[in-house]
Amino acid sequence: MGYPLEQAVEEVAPPKKVSLKWYKNWMIITAAIILIIALSAAGMFYYQTTHFNSNVDINEVDVSGLTAEQALSKLQATVLTNEIYIGDQLVLAGEETNMAYTEADLPEIKSLLESQYTFFPSSEATSFHIMPVETDSYRDEELRSELEQTLLAMNQDLEAPVDAEAYIENREILISESAAGEQFDISGLLVQYDKQEYTHNFYLEAEYLQPVTEDSDFVASQVERLEDFLNHTVEYEIQDQVYSLQAGELISDAALSDEMEVVIHGDTIHDTVSEISRTHSTLGKDFTFTTHSGSVISVEGKGYGWALETDKEAEAIHTAFVNGEKSISASNTYGNGWQGEGYGFDVTSNDGIGGTYAEVSLSEQRMWIYKDGELVVTTNVVTGNESTDRGTLPGVWYILYKTTDYTLNGVAADGERYATDVKYWAPFTNSGQGFHDADWRTNWSGNAYLNAGSNGCVNIPPDVMKKVYDNLSTYDPVVIY
Repeated sequence: MGYPLEQAVEEVAPPKKVSLKWYKNWMIITAAIILIIALSAAGMFYYQTTHFNSNVDINEVDVSGLTAEQALSKLQATVLTNEIYIGDQLVLAGEETNMAYTEADLPEIKSLLESQYTFFPSSEATSFHIMPVETDSYRDEELRSELEQTLLAMNQDLEAPVDAEAYIENREILISESAAGEQFDISGLLVQYDKQEYTHNFYLEAEYLQPVTEDSDFVASQVERLEDFLNHTVEYEIQDQVYSLQAGELISDAALSDEMEVVIHGDTIHDTVSEISRTHSTLGKDFTFTTHSGSVISVEGKGYGWALETDKEAEAIHTAFVNGEKSISASNTYGNGWQGEGYGFDVTSNDGIGGTYAEVSLSEQRMWIYKDGELVVTTNVVTGNESTDRGTLPGVWYILYKTTDYTLNGVAADGERYATDVKYWAPFTNSGQGFHDADWRTNWSGNAYLNAGSNGCVNIPPDVMKKVYDNLSTYDPVVIY
């Protein structure tokens, strides 16, 4: 059975009204939350952009949570211990100094701050390294210099490496063995020092001086240099002959300087020069002489003659080899001259006497003067008194000098001193014998020299003395027999 229509309608509940107050509160809360979040985000953004994250350091100085300005202040206040280690060894404890950062470094610190930015705080470990804009003079100059001096002092007590090197021994090129040492490579360590980051201490890896090894290019260049040296030849000219002197035959031992110059330690140069001198020299030898009559005689060399100064000549050849010279000429001689000089070096003909000379025969009591092989003067003479042992000395001499209007001083055979004036004087022995005029002499016979000869000089008749004098030249050989 149904209800009445009116009754059914009355029983349906009427709709409820929605509360606007609650909705408005929710909107306010939401807006507040969003604002809080925005403000928090803005605050976080501001903080993150102006402060370093945690666990961040600059040059090993913790700057976590600091602003750029605060970080600079902390860096400036940081004391550097300035200790220098090679490996685990402390080799130098420097003075403590403050880091050298200034306001000029602030832009770089801000740049680091910007580079490490994260929206949300981060605890990831981050390390930065920057060099101060202004130079740290203590580290760059004083401490660096002190390190260099310290290493130099240490090296004095450490074994140096031994370089391989090429050398000549017994005319053979050899290479010595290299060996490692204990000395530090100072230049290499200083390069490391200069590249070190700007932190409390210096940690350098040990570097040692390395020897030049046997297979190095440098040793190869030494070998090549010595090969060239041993193959070098010096043409040694003496008179009319040239000797080819090869280093490989004369140099037994040698090494190279740091400048790659050959240093000779052993050679036979002196012996070679001595042999050459014996072959060519005339000093102390007998001259083979052809007289005016064509007779060939032997006359002992006296004042005239020469020999090589072997020490000086050997040194000249030694220098020529070292300097790579191709040829040299003999130039150092000695002899029995007035001051130890030698004469006749440039003369090769007539057994070293040449074609210009004065010839005196004691037995014939006569003199001949030749110029370039031509007879220009001949005259009778009176030589030294044989009965008083004042005879004119035989041998090959030379004209020491010439002078006119000269006073002869000496001691006669009877012990009396004399002083005799002559117009022309040309001595040929260091003891005072020579050619001169004798206007006091009356005995010009061929046997006057036996009992009435001079005190040793060769007396020339006054009427021919000027011609004799004019045809004699200083250093001309004088052959007396």
